[in-house]
Amino acid sequence: MAGSGKGRIAAVVAELCAPVAAELGLQVWDVEFVKEGGTSYLRIFIDSEAGITVEDTERMFRAMDSVLDEADPIAESYCLEVSSPGVEREIRTDAHLEAYLGYAVRLRLFRPMDGTKELVGILDGYDAEALTLSLPEPLTVPRSAISRINAYYDYSAPAEE
Repeated sequence: MAGSGKGRIAAVVAELCAPVAAELGLQVWDVEFVKEGGTSYLRIFIDSEAGITVEDTERMFRAMDSVLDEADPIAESYCLEVSSPGVEREIRTDAHLEAYLGYAVRLRLFRPMDGTKELVGILDGYDAEALTLSLPEPLTVPRSAISRINAYYDYSAPAEE
């Protein structure tokens, strides 16, 4: 079978989540199934154009609790968490990259490139092999060199009114 067990579980849960989220006026940003300190966590990250409230996470949690009980995609015990992906959300898929074209992202690199392991710039483009950032000059970074990509928020910039 393709993919890891935890990855398959996350993919199955993502499929179960999508129609539930849509019915609630939300989108699923990501799903992860991880083990931390001996406890397994199923994390569902939701988003919407208007942002996410505590009430949104509670509604999604309640809706998914019964869906997961019925579908029973996870054999082991786990803790279900529903939250916003946050302002500096992880960008893991091409759909995430598409959503962040023209916006600032932070790349963490496996090895230093030009003396740094972290780059912040505007995401100008991507393909299967690389991402292109404006830093302010365009720079193409091979995907194989990137350990993590996050949305970037400049906390020192004045807040928009």
